Amino acid sequence: MIRLQRSMLDGLTGPNPSLDKVRQSLQRAIKLEHATIPVYLYALYSLDAAKNPAIASIIRSVVVEEMLHMVLACNVLNAIGGSPVINTPDFIPDYPGPLPGGVQSQLNVQLAPFSKDQLQTFLTIEEPEHPINFPTAMAATDTITIGQFYAAISAALAVLSVSVFVSPPRNQVGPDLMYEAVVVTDVISAQQAIRTIVDQGEGTSTSPEEVVGGKYAHYYRYMQIQKGHLLVLTPGGPDPEHQYAYTGAAVAFDPTGVSAAPTNPGNYTPGSAAAFANDNFNYTYTSLLNALHQMVNGEATSDQFNRALGLMMSLKGQAKAMMSGIPDPSQITGPSFQYLAVNPAVAVSAAAG
Repeated sequence: MIRLQRSMLDGLTGPNPSLDKVRQSLQRAIKLEHATIPVYLYALYSLDAAKNPAIASIIRSVVVEEMLHMVLACNVLNAIGGSPVINTPDFIPDYPGPLPGGVQSQLNVQLAPFSKDQLQTFLTIEEPEHPINFPTAMAATDTITIGQFYAAISAALAVLSVSVFVSPPRNQVGPDLMYEAVVVTDVISAQQAIRTIVDQGEGTSTSPEEVVGGKYAHYYRYMQIQKGHLLVLTPGGPDPEHQYAYTGAAVAFDPTGVSAAPTNPGNYTPGSAAAFANDNFNYTYTSLLNALHQMVNGEATSDQFNRALGLMMSLKGQAKAMMSGIPDPSQITGPSFQYLAVNPAVAVSAAAG
């Protein structure tokens, strides 16, 4: 379970929450939602989907919802007059390292190929405060859960009420572009967006199922991989812990279907094929952040969404090539997910031409 610094609640709680603090907190939430995406994508890219189809499908489904959660937090921030910032170098966390705002020194999040050890990191990130079948003791009072952080934002918005919401609504990404997105116009829709984020990540206290989406919450989705079987409903149990069981179809893990990509890649020799491929990837990744930044700051059009989608597909192709030993079969590499506003390889080529 990820624990956050309790100081992140400063200015959110009490009878007079600060609007500026709510905006700052939502920007932190956007950064936190994004921070897991490179970690999950690196593991996903390392998988041979033909050999590990169920595992690849589970990770892919979580990544899609993490993207949704980032957009939902942007919608709430835009609705109260803020402006999301997702295209700066400090938006991307350093790997290895803690997640933004985290206080769990033992959780060192790494970019790594899929493995049972990396899966345990995923479970730690996604574990709810009281997972069904796996009750967890309350942590020290100087920390809070992600759910508590979002609950404080939701409560602060209720206190601030209608006066803080911009009319007409601005810079909203709706369900026409992203399935399950919530257009935020008032307290009710803002709380609906926040509830979607929390329920899809953690589930509820009585069910592992999402309230929105029809899937299991992220923790339980990943737990299917650890258990080796899909989670299925077993009606008739006396309580939630006896109404579901990991007894469905097998979720097999084939270790031969994982690339030998490096953990925490980077520091490639300048001018090498590996450095060239990594620079191309990071430039594309930065271009994707720029496209998403524009989309959540007033350019929520189908053209802009398709541009972002194309960049995401390009990222996958570039990463899979690196992890397959292209262009140098003797060197399996991986992308470092770093901010790169200008591609050095392209700049050198242009200068030479």
